[in-house]
Amino acid sequence: MQLNQPARVLSGMRPTGRLHLGHYHGVLKNWLTLQHEHQCFFFVADWHALTTQYDDPEQIPQHTREMLIDWLAVGINPHEATLFIQSQVPEHAELHLLLSMITPIGWLERVPTYKDQQQKLQEKDLTTYGFLGYPLLQSADILLYRAGLVPVGEDQVAHVELTREIARRFNHIYGRDDDFAAKAEQAIRKLGKKQAGLYRQYRKAYQEQGDAEALATAQALLNHQQHLSLTERERLLGYLEGGGKLILPEPQPLLTPTARMPGLDGQKMSKSYANTIALDADPDTISQKIRTMPTDPARVRRNDPGDPQQCPVWPFHEIYSDAATCDWVQRGCRSAGIGCVECKQPVIDAMTQELAPIQTRAAEYAAQPELVQNILHEGCQRAREIARETMDDVRHVMALQ
Repeated sequence: MQLNQPARVLSGMRPTGRLHLGHYHGVLKNWLTLQHEHQCFFFVADWHALTTQYDDPEQIPQHTREMLIDWLAVGINPHEATLFIQSQVPEHAELHLLLSMITPIGWLERVPTYKDQQQKLQEKDLTTYGFLGYPLLQSADILLYRAGLVPVGEDQVAHVELTREIARRFNHIYGRDDDFAAKAEQAIRKLGKKQAGLYRQYRKAYQEQGDAEALATAQALLNHQQHLSLTERERLLGYLEGGGKLILPEPQPLLTPTARMPGLDGQKMSKSYANTIALDADPDTISQKIRTMPTDPARVRRNDPGDPQQCPVWPFHEIYSDAATCDWVQRGCRSAGIGCVECKQPVIDAMTQELAPIQTRAAEYAAQPELVQNILHEGCQRAREIARETMDDVRHVMALQ
């Protein structure tokens, strides 16, 4: 196992249909940069799609092909990054299963998005292990490639932290020396009855419930023990939070630049809100959608002055318009010198211009299904080679071979 290699990056997307501008500005443009800076693995998370679409999987294969074409069309390069489908690398499922043997249920239940998604998707029966365990499957996705960096938004940092805790626990259980636990227990007795009891209490709270406060308190307790040797203190810190041989390195979150692509109604662009512009939208569709967008409610009549900050169209200008155009919008809107239709036209033109080459490349890839299939085949093979290396180590330390 080589742990001193350049940091790998892993990221995936669920196949939920054709991608839209929110995906492009929020995720794919970041991937375009990362593919030149790191060893990147980008995958279609089709098993993750089943956690909420288990009763309607028929569209997943088609959505997978469409999404991969969109990736290629925006410039994701299969010679720079490894592109693959999760379900075609069965090691994801094996590592997920093995990690489930050591992951406390409480760790999964406290993932912030667990209850949040249950509230948002009340029309679905999500009382399944697949839904409860999807953060663990995400952890398996990351750890399988020993990824050092995981690009996420702030709302996904908790998932990476869970992955770090799972890696720490795995390394603690399977990566230590044969007499690691015995020596740790011997060092605990040196703490004295009261302090030893507290240490065991905090360790249990952290190991079973992921209690970060208990971890910090136990670390402080150890750091104040004057009669422990440095070796004994390090051993007890490792026993507490997962020390020993490093089998699954802990990943770090790579916070993506904030890119809140506005939707047509002013909310974040999302299929859930039906406010998107797809990457394959033709010029007439783009024009129709932008022209019918709501504007500043203060501008009831053409000669009413407005405030761009109160208008859902203004965030599009911040993305697509140059400084001169933005200044024209600000002055024209506030003085009623321009109407809302005039204001929208530069956005329509810029958006159409941005999407035209993407759509041309998408059509070229769609006309070459064998090329797309070969790209996927080669990517899946490369991914499996890395996955098998990891699983060889995992099976060995778990006495499965």
